[in-house]
Amino acid sequence: MPHPVRFSPICHSFEIIMKLEQSPRFPACPGPVVTIVLDGVGLSPREDGDAIKAARTPMLDKLMTNFPMMALCAHGTAVGMPSDDDMGNSEVGHNAIGAGRVFAQGAKLVAESIASGHLWQGQSWREVVATAQQGGTLHFIGLFSDGNVHSHIDHLKAMIERAKQQGVGKVRLHILLDGRDVGETSALDYVDPFEVYLDGLRSADFDVAIASGGGRMTITMDRYEAHWPMVERGWAIHVRGEGRQFASAHDAIVTYRNESNVIDQDLPGFVIAQDGQPLGPIVDGDAVVFFNFRGDRAIEISRAFTEASFTPFNRGPLPKITYAGMMQYDGDTKLPPRFLVEPPAIDRTLGEYLAKTGISQYAISETQKYGHVTYFWNGNRSGKFDEALETYVEIPSDVVPFEQRPWMKCAEITDTLIDAIRSGQYRYLRVNYANGDMVGHTGNFEAAVTAMQCLDLQLARLIPVIVAAGGVALVTADHGNADEMYELDKKGLVVRDAEGRTKAKTAHTLNPVPFILICGDAEPPYKLRQDMPTPGLSNIAATVLNLLGYDAPDDYDPSLIETA
Repeated sequence: MPHPVRFSPICHSFEIIMKLEQSPRFPACPGPVVTIVLDGVGLSPREDGDAIKAARTPMLDKLMTNFPMMALCAHGTAVGMPSDDDMGNSEVGHNAIGAGRVFAQGAKLVAESIASGHLWQGQSWREVVATAQQGGTLHFIGLFSDGNVHSHIDHLKAMIERAKQQGVGKVRLHILLDGRDVGETSALDYVDPFEVYLDGLRSADFDVAIASGGGRMTITMDRYEAHWPMVERGWAIHVRGEGRQFASAHDAIVTYRNESNVIDQDLPGFVIAQDGQPLGPIVDGDAVVFFNFRGDRAIEISRAFTEASFTPFNRGPLPKITYAGMMQYDGDTKLPPRFLVEPPAIDRTLGEYLAKTGISQYAISETQKYGHVTYFWNGNRSGKFDEALETYVEIPSDVVPFEQRPWMKCAEITDTLIDAIRSGQYRYLRVNYANGDMVGHTGNFEAAVTAMQCLDLQLARLIPVIVAAGGVALVTADHGNADEMYELDKKGLVVRDAEGRTKAKTAHTLNPVPFILICGDAEPPYKLRQDMPTPGLSNIAATVLNLLGYDAPDDYDPSLIETA
């Protein structure tokens, strides 16, 4: 339906009336509509390395065989990334599902801001540089790779070069090693060439060096307050320069690998030192840029730097600094107050339309993905649109390596979700099962197989309850991961060494994801459309509205269903 626009003579502005009207074309589903996101479960064209195909999943196999199914694009430009060479991720995937449209995302926004020069002209960059020009050190902290999910090393290089051009005399880098959005043991592929790059930048009046670092799953980059000790460890290393000392990042990585045999994301923290003194602690008068553009793993460290009253851990003396995030990571709490690039302005999401129309909603996941079915789903907005109509449930995640408990909290999530469906209180429900993604990121193939088998058990419990309630289930995913657990060469073939051994892949994939329409009626009133050349995640919102008996807004991407 078109957006009715009403002019208010009092405030002299236009207001979009967001209450939906019943559709004359789509009959409302008599029971609840439930969107089930199997996080990290994609559709691979190959068998080798696919933990989903290797798993025993009789329920998922049955759903894919007996119900209407199509593949959805979940990466690249279909979710707002710069190019189709860019993998999708949970943030942009849930943005697209919840918004019903595709918005330019962080990676693209930052790249465009740098290319246009807009970033350097912004007040925040000018304040950061001014602080450093007055004698302070300019520090950059962030994920050190070109994965383009949380950050990109090219953005870091551009800022370092610009700082040098603008007369900044001292720069220190605090690198969070990836091994998750890129190869699991690729850290030296980034660190060693970067050290050469820094050698080329150094001069008598420009002192630049790596000062500290560690694995992204060990220090600094916690999310959803799942494990604050990670952030506390990062704070000690980056800010106070307290930690095991090494002469270089290369030495730290090699030493830790030999000692602990862990992949990059799990490497312990380290401090670069000279003559026993840390090379770059953060002190009064310094400036700090956290150069991740994605928000979920940037919020907690930003709070530590910016909150006057901070209780999650003892920071010790708080240095008086100028702090900026690459983007504003939480628009509702205005965190951080200073940021370099405006985030995408995602408005009129599915959740907001339903709330304004009086439709009751329920969202559930465990801690690791709770923000994705709430904050990201609602267009990077914290809180609810309507407290009376919306229920959000977070099941606390285990604080252990996920390969040790690959079942995670899927059973507890299902228990709670089934109760919500049977209560009859909710017309629309959404759930994220994190197993395929979080266990897939560990690179442990056997654990990922177990994760998929655990998920299948939950589908076998959940789907009959939805059908018995007269509802419709939409089974989909936000991106791939567990579908491709081995590294591939440029031809798409599994890489093997001389002994035939594979190398684990921990990153997301470029594969499409499933979309299964499950309705218990013998002759369902809906069917999947066959005239959509490249359907994607953003088509799901209009589909949900149609199943609830409403026409989607005109600017939403088209529905995946039509009447039978």
